[in-house]
Amino acid sequence: MKIFGVTGWKNSGKTGLMERLVAHFAAQGLRVSTLKHTHHGVDLERPGTDTHRHRQAGAQEVVLASSARVSILHELRDDPKPRLADLIARLAPCDLVLVEGFKGASHPKIEAHRAATGEALLAPDHDTICAVASDTPLPDLDLPVFDLDDTSAIASFIAEATGLAPRPRIGLKNDCFALPPGVNWTPVDQALATLKERIAPVVGVETIPVAEARGRILATDHVAARSNPPGANSAVDGYGFASAGLPDSDPVQLPLVDGRAAAGAPYKGNVPMGHAIRILTGALLPDGVDTVVMQEDVQREGATLVFPAGVKPGANARAAGEDVKAGTTALKAGHTMRPPDIALLSALGVGIAKVHARLRVGVLSTGDELAEPGSTLDVARTFDANRPMLLSLAEGWGYKPVDLGHVADDRSALRAALDDAADRADVIVTSGGASAGDEDHVSALLGETGSLHHWRVAIKPGRPLALAQWNGVPVFGLPGNPVAALVTTLIFARPAFSQLAGGAWLDAPSILRPAAFAKRKKAGRREYLRARITKDGEVEAFRSEGSGLVSGLSWATGLVELGDEACDVAPGDLVRFLPYDALGVL
Repeated sequence: MKIFGVTGWKNSGKTGLMERLVAHFAAQGLRVSTLKHTHHGVDLERPGTDTHRHRQAGAQEVVLASSARVSILHELRDDPKPRLADLIARLAPCDLVLVEGFKGASHPKIEAHRAATGEALLAPDHDTICAVASDTPLPDLDLPVFDLDDTSAIASFIAEATGLAPRPRIGLKNDCFALPPGVNWTPVDQALATLKERIAPVVGVETIPVAEARGRILATDHVAARSNPPGANSAVDGYGFASAGLPDSDPVQLPLVDGRAAAGAPYKGNVPMGHAIRILTGALLPDGVDTVVMQEDVQREGATLVFPAGVKPGANARAAGEDVKAGTTALKAGHTMRPPDIALLSALGVGIAKVHARLRVGVLSTGDELAEPGSTLDVARTFDANRPMLLSLAEGWGYKPVDLGHVADDRSALRAALDDAADRADVIVTSGGASAGDEDHVSALLGETGSLHHWRVAIKPGRPLALAQWNGVPVFGLPGNPVAALVTTLIFARPAFSQLAGGAWLDAPSILRPAAFAKRKKAGRREYLRARITKDGEVEAFRSEGSGLVSGLSWATGLVELGDEACDVAPGDLVRFLPYDALGVL
């Protein structure tokens, strides 16, 4: 969360400026929270209300909830006044926290100033003030000065000062898939680089409990609400004391104070210098304790603790925040949440995660020849293997698969199917009908939008990729052959989908393994062989490179990638192997 403050004397216009800034940033689609310092005598509710009566009766914390909002009233009573960092830690993750008041805090601030108040500027005494917003010109000031009513300029200054990033744009340019004129065959690396440069997130943002965030992509940086550990504590069961109070004797003898410190049950008093206290693993170090000796290394003689000299100062004591400090970024935007990440945010007091909505991947099969698996014995029909395969891939990658069904080679039916797909999906994947032949109706229809581009990628197996948009939704037109469809999906669609979903671009992971096959390859195209690792750690290739042999996809545990250049692979040569599981084929 980014933090910026507005400060100033009474009647300086700071509240009005706060109000306008909140409206300005909210209009940009940003989530904005505010914190305001108020005077001790100001009450937050009317006497006689139900919650006021609860508080008066002695409730420490009262939560008032309705269908519109939730309010938490916490009575400090004898507790110390909370620090600003503690208050910010209570907020749900957001893009920007605007703080009114708290002029002595360390975050950057802009000072609101009205000449009519007659008050001097705070800036000379407060180095965290980095600009002034005034209703009158202020010459000879070594700070940026803005017109108090110029909300846009002030907001731009705050965004630049905090590094507040604009919301990712939703949608793509209509010509985002256009290739330079004269490009015929595109090398794989160039095609991937073009995709990476041209596409952006196409999904919105939502807030969910961290506990439910597995597989979700973070939409913003997530900041530690409190330190881990939150306070200095003991790493072992033993006895705590101040190292400065140890006598010079060997063995050391220290009197024990009554009581003990345990996890969740801290010792409330102070341990006098030259005394020790029983302390258990995870217990907060009491006042007067900075070192712990393990219980295995001591003896108790009545109320006296005896142990060998030489214990290092700070031994067996964990410092507050030694893992993660409050206010630091724990996980960055674009990170895909895993169970360990859920543990991290939970340990840091972050209960709500701001994530991208799940990318909806719509899969549409086309062609008169296709039939549902097991629906016919007609040998002229081809069972649809691509759609279930692609839907399963999308689900395994953490996206929401949308089954768009099968459409015959009928242009009006295909148009209706694409219209429906654009309403139900964030990205559309078609298989078949994406080349430039008489019956390639997908290409013909997409061409009418003016956004269709056939990418003749130098890859084997594979045919030209058809990339376009339909009603603003990106369309990936894949080959109809299942082998080529899987290879092009893993190499092109997998990293592109991640970026469309708000995540990082995913390079194809690989390992080097000795080949258990021989292969001579010409220059000009990158080739992918169905392959698997033998029990000896070598890579064996499928018995045939025929792209119609679907069994090779199931037989394999990954792909061998052979570069664009000519090569002559002999048994024992190292080859690049892309494991299925590293590509999300699980």
